[in-house]
Amino acid sequence: MARIAGRPAEFAAAAEQIRGARLRSELVVQEIPAPERIAPDSIALAAGVMRGPRRENGEGGSIDSADGAGRLVLMHDPASAPEWGSPFRIVCFAQAPLEVEIGVDPFISDVAWSWLVDALSERGAQYTYLSGTATKTLSSGFGTLEAQGDAAQIELRASWTPLGHDFAAHAEAWSELLCLLSGLPHQGAGDGARAAARKEHAPGEES
Repeated sequence: MARIAGRPAEFAAAAEQIRGARLRSELVVQEIPAPERIAPDSIALAAGVMRGPRRENGEGGSIDSADGAGRLVLMHDPASAPEWGSPFRIVCFAQAPLEVEIGVDPFISDVAWSWLVDALSERGAQYTYLSGTATKTLSSGFGTLEAQGDAAQIELRASWTPLGHDFAAHAEAWSELLCLLSGLPHQGAGDGARAAARKEHAPGEES
């Protein structure tokens, strides 16, 4: 198997596509260390939603934004191909706060899941073995937290096996999902969704 810098060439090529994906401009994105021992080779991105005056003024945001945050991991393990259907597997996570009136909607979890499926489809991201969960939580503050009132949140966790060679499309679909969960308007693949994202560099990473 051909290798680049000690990694399989097919993974190195896929990782470069993930790094070069043109994500939603409302996101601040950073490559982070991938979870250990999940696969021989992997790459992970973290993103946070930047909206309102901070975005309009060009101020820096956070990958742990209270307006919405997510993670994307591309794993590569040829030994898992019989189980995954390919040497690659993608895992993603996205969460965002909701208005309480939306949080009590019994169909919000179904809507959140449909946003992921639609985002993948719109970008032509081929996949198989898609699975995951969409969870909404409602909370109320009591005692010293009573002033916080009621709150709601939506969280989606999913994994799938990417097919074909366009790995960037999967990252771009994830960025669309995160923005939709955060209440931002839909952007199709041809009307701005591929706008370049602001990217923070991890300490020691070259600009």
